[in-house]
Amino acid sequence: MASITGSSATAMSCSFKELNRVSNLKTSSLSFKGISYSSIRVNPATRRLSITCAAKPETVNKVCDIVKKQLALSADTEVCGDSKFAALGADSLDTVEIVMGLEEEFGISVEEDSAQSIATVQDAADLIEDLISKKA
Repeated sequence: MASITGSSATAMSCSFKELNRVSNLKTSSLSFKGISYSSIRVNPATRRLSITCAAKPETVNKVCDIVKKQLALSADTEVCGDSKFAALGADSLDTVEIVMGLEEEFGISVEEDSAQSIATVQDAADLIEDLISKKA
């Protein structure tokens, strides 16, 4: 059974059959057979469910490791997909160095305007997956 969970919903968890009873659901995550997908959107006007694949967990983990290394964070500092660079203490120079580290690690080139839109680890991982898929 799949479950949908969202923070902006009147129903916090539901099955697909119960989806029509969920209101005000904007973004949420889907968990199916132990695999979590974090980029799900429901259009309230049509009540249609749209699932966009977020970056692979391996990519997010690699980005987390690079961010920890670039910011010299201690091993016990938790960094996850929702972690914001600013909240981790990164200034604009740190963010540039993180992007350079990601470019080197993944063999990609990030345009300046794309780099400026990165605010979280998940943003970076999603951009990396997009650039890798375009490169292939």
